[in-house]
Amino acid sequence: MTGDIDPADSRELPGGMANAGAVVRRGELVERPAPPNVRALHAYLQALRRNGFDAAPVPVGVRADGRERLGFIPGDVAVPPFPRWAMSKTALRSVGGLLRRLHEASAGVRVDVSAGWVGELADPEGGTMLCHNDVCPPNVVFRDGRAVALIDFDQAAPGRPVWDVAMTAGYWVPMLDPESAAPLYPVRATSHVSDASARLRLLADSYGLSPRERAELPEVVEQAAEVCRAFVARRVAEGHPAYAQALRDRGGWERWDRIQAWLGARRETFRAALLAGVDTGSVRPLPPP
Repeated sequence: MTGDIDPADSRELPGGMANAGAVVRRGELVERPAPPNVRALHAYLQALRRNGFDAAPVPVGVRADGRERLGFIPGDVAVPPFPRWAMSKTALRSVGGLLRRLHEASAGVRVDVSAGWVGELADPEGGTMLCHNDVCPPNVVFRDGRAVALIDFDQAAPGRPVWDVAMTAGYWVPMLDPESAAPLYPVRATSHVSDASARLRLLADSYGLSPRERAELPEVVEQAAEVCRAFVARRVAEGHPAYAQALRDRGGWERWDRIQAWLGARRETFRAALLAGVDTGSVRPLPPP
């Protein structure tokens, strides 16, 4: 594959803060900064495809300048403030189903423990399966209001499936108090207090969480919030301007204190919603790794 692509056929793609302004589409390829473990990550993406998961980028290679090349996946991604279509029940249900498909394929991939998987958003308890760990709206491709693909696997690392569900819930329910949710999720803020439990249950149902995982999910969500806070703290301490600005714009560390208090106060409400009427015989276990 050559790099001779007409510059007129190139355009910057929207995304998150980590690679803001550095992700470019050139024809049918996407070029972006390659993570340090890019070779292992590309091998993982190829293994997912062999296992039947066709909803992730196709790795093409790495340029001499260190930028990775991936196949472009057409569709829509949501960026903040997140639009109404991204917050629909149909969208949420499809995200849960897509994450389940990823995990079923990922469970059959042998984890290369020497690959240097990024641990910043990873499950502190570890695991035998690679999780995505960053299923935020900018990393999910939609068509006709339904999630069809996941992108940006830079944070992939071994963990428990329930950890990936908890991280996903944080973005898609979202697991935020109404004041914290309002700037990013304007269509959710007014009904958020009564809606969060129902949306968390919908995500669990669409994924197919086991009763045991449902019971532990509220605590894992709280643990995930602590990991995300530490991630932001590291970025700010390193002098990353985008994270420092976002922290200031969104209410500083008081916002994180408020989020963690809100989650803790509603832990049993969330657990009750997750377990109400659950038929233990209808939940599919993941295949063994």
